[in-house]
Amino acid sequence: MGSVVESTNKEVNGSVAVKNPTVVFVLGGPGSGKGTQCANIVEHFGYTHLSAGDLLRAEIKSGSENGTMIQNMIKEGKIVPSEVTIKLLQRAMQENGNDKFLIDGFPRNEENRAAFEEVTKIEPAFVLFFDCPEEEMERRLLSRNQGREDDNIETIRKRFKVFLESSLPVIEHYTAREKVRKIDAGRPVEEVFESVKALFTPKDEKAD
Repeated sequence: MGSVVESTNKEVNGSVAVKNPTVVFVLGGPGSGKGTQCANIVEHFGYTHLSAGDLLRAEIKSGSENGTMIQNMIKEGKIVPSEVTIKLLQRAMQENGNDKFLIDGFPRNEENRAAFEEVTKIEPAFVLFFDCPEEEMERRLLSRNQGREDDNIETIRKRFKVFLESSLPVIEHYTAREKVRKIDAGRPVEEVFESVKALFTPKDEKAD
């Protein structure tokens, strides 16, 4: 059968279709509103949204051996090996052909980050960090009904803990490089998007 890494290796030769694509990493805890804001950015600014979680869930649905391994790791709140996720992202970028990508929910940890830059030779233009209070994220996750089996209180809190422990070093790394753009994500969707728009609008247009 072969693993997803083997199968994607056959399709990806270490480069993406577009040279030097613009990549924005989108980070934030579960329930911080990343998906909603990514949809707005796609609509207004022509980016392609690649969700690491969606790509992994699609792999799970494919019924492959690798998909079963991914499913078990997610259920336990563990992080999927970097190489698996990076190859899925790389293949998606290559097949899409756009030159502007939002990569949502990745890198999840410092090892993800280092591996992504090493494998793809791409550094993000910046990191969009949706900073949201834990109580607000918990409220949102419990009130939404997307059929996500991982949206119960115990798993939610485990996901918060994993996010904090794993992602803060990534945010610190890019903060040191002056690449983090932090957004207060505890506000209503429209207000949050006003802040997001300011980051994506070219400076010459802002002067108008």
